[in-house]
Amino acid sequence: MANGPSLSTVTRSLSLLDVPHANQFEGKSLDPEILEETEENFYRGAPPEWLNFHISEQAELDGTGSPFIKRDGYDKLVDQIHKLRKHPGISTVKLFHQPGCGGTTLAMKVLWDFRKTLRSAVLTGSTSDITKVAEEVVHLFTAGSQGDQKTVLLLVNGVHVLEDLQVSIIRAIANQKIVTRMPVVVLLSCIREDADLKSDDVFLQEVLSDSEKNHFNDKKSELNRKYGDKCNRFHGFNIMQSNFSEAYIQEACSVFKTIKETGIQEKTQLAAFLSLLNAYVPDSYLLEAQCLDVFKHANYSHRNISLEDMLDDFSHLIITIQLDGSEKRVRMAHPLIAQCCTELMADAGVTRSDTAKNLLTCLCRDKVPRSLVGFVKYMLTKRRPKQKEKGREENPIHPTEMKEEIDSFSRLILHIQTKEDNSQCLSLLGMATNMFDRNPFFPQALARFHCIVLRDYDEAEMWAKEAKQRDPKNSVVADTLGQVHKNRLKTLRRPAQPGGILALALKAIRAFEDEERLAEDEVGTKVKIKGYFHVSRFFNSGGMFGFLQVCNLVYDLLVSQNPTWRGVLTKKVSLGSALPSLGDRSLLRFNGLINRLRDAVEKKCAFLDGYLTYSKPDIKEDDPEYISRETSACYRKYVGDSTSSHLKEKGADLIQKLKLKQAGTTTGVLSCLDRECTESDLKEITTLWEEICLHKDPVTAMVNNIFAHIMLRNMGATESDCKHLTAFKQEMYPILTDKPEPHMLALLLHWPTDSEDTCILDLSAMIKRTQDLYKQAYVKHFRSRYLRPLFFIGKGQELNRIVHRKVLEGSVLQGDWETMQDWSVEKIFQDPWVKERLLKVQGEIREYRLFATVEGKEIEVDANLRNSLWRKRKVSFYLGFTIKGPVAFAIQTETADKKETLSEMDSSKPRPCGLLKFEACCDEMDARDLTKLKPEVNRVDEVQTFSLQSDAGNYECSVSGLRWVCKEEISFKYKFLSWEEHMRSPVCKDYMPAGPLMDITVTSGEIEEVHLPHRVCIDQNSAFSGQFAVLHVDPCCDVVEEVAKVTSSHIKFLQPTFPPRGVMIRKMAGIQFYYDVLIYKTNKEFLTLEVYVVPRHSALRQVSVLFNQTEVEEKQKSSGSILILNPGPDKSMQMGEHVSLTTDQADAIIQPSARELRYESIFFEVLIRNADSDFTLRLQSGKETPWTCTIHKGDYQNQSADH
Repeated sequence: MANGPSLSTVTRSLSLLDVPHANQFEGKSLDPEILEETEENFYRGAPPEWLNFHISEQAELDGTGSPFIKRDGYDKLVDQIHKLRKHPGISTVKLFHQPGCGGTTLAMKVLWDFRKTLRSAVLTGSTSDITKVAEEVVHLFTAGSQGDQKTVLLLVNGVHVLEDLQVSIIRAIANQKIVTRMPVVVLLSCIREDADLKSDDVFLQEVLSDSEKNHFNDKKSELNRKYGDKCNRFHGFNIMQSNFSEAYIQEACSVFKTIKETGIQEKTQLAAFLSLLNAYVPDSYLLEAQCLDVFKHANYSHRNISLEDMLDDFSHLIITIQLDGSEKRVRMAHPLIAQCCTELMADAGVTRSDTAKNLLTCLCRDKVPRSLVGFVKYMLTKRRPKQKEKGREENPIHPTEMKEEIDSFSRLILHIQTKEDNSQCLSLLGMATNMFDRNPFFPQALARFHCIVLRDYDEAEMWAKEAKQRDPKNSVVADTLGQVHKNRLKTLRRPAQPGGILALALKAIRAFEDEERLAEDEVGTKVKIKGYFHVSRFFNSGGMFGFLQVCNLVYDLLVSQNPTWRGVLTKKVSLGSALPSLGDRSLLRFNGLINRLRDAVEKKCAFLDGYLTYSKPDIKEDDPEYISRETSACYRKYVGDSTSSHLKEKGADLIQKLKLKQAGTTTGVLSCLDRECTESDLKEITTLWEEICLHKDPVTAMVNNIFAHIMLRNMGATESDCKHLTAFKQEMYPILTDKPEPHMLALLLHWPTDSEDTCILDLSAMIKRTQDLYKQAYVKHFRSRYLRPLFFIGKGQELNRIVHRKVLEGSVLQGDWETMQDWSVEKIFQDPWVKERLLKVQGEIREYRLFATVEGKEIEVDANLRNSLWRKRKVSFYLGFTIKGPVAFAIQTETADKKETLSEMDSSKPRPCGLLKFEACCDEMDARDLTKLKPEVNRVDEVQTFSLQSDAGNYECSVSGLRWVCKEEISFKYKFLSWEEHMRSPVCKDYMPAGPLMDITVTSGEIEEVHLPHRVCIDQNSAFSGQFAVLHVDPCCDVVEEVAKVTSSHIKFLQPTFPPRGVMIRKMAGIQFYYDVLIYKTNKEFLTLEVYVVPRHSALRQVSVLFNQTEVEEKQKSSGSILILNPGPDKSMQMGEHVSLTTDQADAIIQPSARELRYESIFFEVLIRNADSDFTLRLQSGKETPWTCTIHKGDYQNQSADH
């Protein structure tokens, strides 16, 4: 990668990012007044500036101040970022925080502290052009010479842009062909969330821990000494220091309690406006000029009086902020103060609706700043998500909201409704509607209020039409009118007249069809979202679903009155012939509507069937169940249970039988397992499609017949003869169609495996054709959605090797179902049954692209997780198929089987293999003098961390034996990890640990070499040294890497990166281990000893707390067992040989009698019913007795678990 422009040049060119320099403010003479004002503003409640952190650091260095307070989440964030720095790709760390808890301050403090080791930046510009944001991030990463490039740590407020930003950054890196082993960016997402979350992410709440209280109390004493009485105005700080005390907040806002006596003056009015905005709109403010306008009619003798003086006794509650020379912004000191003041105003008789109306009248009469328009819109129309619950049901007015339930109205409107009355809600929304006469969202909210709360459908219809007129091309706005008509139809008083039902249905259907048309037109065009114009990312399917909901209502309402309507609505009989039975000739005016309902329902159900079968809202979440449920119900009513006039066509009776099974289309067949069809249903479906092959459309019928056979096999049915399989494979029928489904089937059938013949297809060309047809048929509607894998290539032959996704999901325990919906973690592929069922495909990653290796050729395939494509490497994966083509899942690095070769230390002449023994041993100093350093040990939650720092030189840690070489002053820390989870990984199945697994984090400086210790004694002539490998713990998968150089005690790495690493060695004959024996006396009635033979950890046993005394020791400790100390075996034993445990106690029972030695621990149980004396235990291996131990009577009597 070529050198880029200098860092200073790049940062000056960035318009969307705020980048603190590594040496920001250093060596500069700063005005003391500016320093004091900046610090005072921060403690009063202003958001932090980079200068605040510099001021604090300087005070700490000078000894005049204590460190900047870091809330408890700081260390966790820093640790997460350190870990993510070790891996290529794009990673995200999330910080959730309640408003006013210091979340933004904590995030910026993390960025400030990383500014020297990473390139910290805050995303401050608009995210409307996410491609430009990505370009600036990559530009910042590539700035400077290649050796100077550093990971970008980017603070992003919210989560709504994260996915698009990651995709855009990956695309920019791939386009620029940047090759890097370090992460380009770590995203720190700061999310304001004031509801309790269950999350592994950091979450700051309105409560301090004991340690935080101590830090805040110390800082308060310091501030009192420095600022005296000014501290009484430091509300931002004081609220947190008081642990968010309600009493403190009430006292701070006490000036509002005098309003009844003093009346509403201009200063009170302005404070009320700011309180209302800040209480209901995050990050809201008024411009100073707007605030001064409130006082323009006041009788001030001097026009140059400051806003602070005008506010008088309210001024201490309000702060003024100025960013980068922009106009000054005014807001309340803290969100809790804003909420309290709003409540106190209401107690004084100035209600929320009064304040909101006064704000509109006073500040929104003439030209309104864009910022205030946005704040007012948020305050009156922004609906917040409800707590996510299982079994989500349809939102009563907007069922198109498929991801989560949200409140019916904005928080302010809901509060006015509960604390005042409905009329004030109407009055406020009506005023906003009239004042902002081009904005569609205020009349939309007004329509919704009339519909949901008052059920005044005439008014609701009028305002829904007004909203639509203001933004006639917005399908989401158009949806409201359809929902009003639908809800009116739903609440009709029963029994209703058929004419009235159909009249309302006609209006609703026209509205939803108009919404559907607008949604189709929005593709690639700009639509207004949140008050701004954007290119529509998603397809609004609400019009289609609303249409089907109306049809469900019409069917239920009419058929419940007269069963004749069933035949009319399904077109079994005409409306005209049924009029005598229906008894109302005026119904003929609805003949056109009735005639088209059945066909329209069939068409829209077919679309939604494919929409839900082929895709889902995103990679983590499925569509709500009610959508498919109501869609299926509508299909059954109008199509599945009917027989139309189409039956005159050849084979139409067979098609109708398939429609009865909801399998009359390819998507219908493919969704059979999702709908949980029975085996008998699928057999009938298979037979029907086979018969249809004789009548019409042989390609489609053949494809559906084969898919039905595949579904049947996936249900576990006995194999049936698929007559058309050979013909389909040989005749290449897919080339005759312009649909992606036959091409996907051809890929499934022709994808070669070891057990099948050579592929006759040009797979690359077929994949390209499938992708092109997908774009033609579906990309318009699926463009923002995640494509679900439909099938996977499994083990076996022909149809038996094609595994449906539902089969894999069914193998997972129901309790873990929610996790299985999340394909971003690919957890389903860790299931042993899934691993056994699916076939591994080999391939290679290079230039951020993935290639499957097929019969010596490379076939490019998509990756389910693009974040897996950063490193060039040989890989294996499971191959799934979406409607767009093949996709790789669970990508893992492959390590080629190595022949026994000599390492650099080996002689060029062949020599006999030496024995390998698991024990630390001394060796030469590797031609350099080493300085041994003792680490500082810190313990947090049972985890010990070892910290070291050194000048330039060569060093060894006295605890772990870790060695390092550095050319500058460095500091780092490490901790030990457990091997257990990683040894279950498929890539480790041929290896066993040969040293500690270490997680190393460099906190400053750069290490030139790292030498990881191993515990295998090898001599200089040992060919076994070529069997070493290193486990590299990657976030997405474990990777086994080759070893560059082996010494007799260490593995050497040059210019290392630091994911967790540990030395392993290949399992093979001739390896000798040293073992320890752990003896536990249990709490059972008779003397029962549990004897474990475990691999010795050598010197690391001295710090065995690092491993929590191994899993064995933890288990015994938790059960109250007592450890009987004993000397370990003094002889090594060979892995794979059988050992037996014996005793001289005659009545002892030992189970089992013998065990095979493994790297993992082995277990014996010794039962002695009448133990009352000393006895001996022995381990025997053939004729050898490597261990003998005398158990004394005192060892097993008069002991407690606390011993």
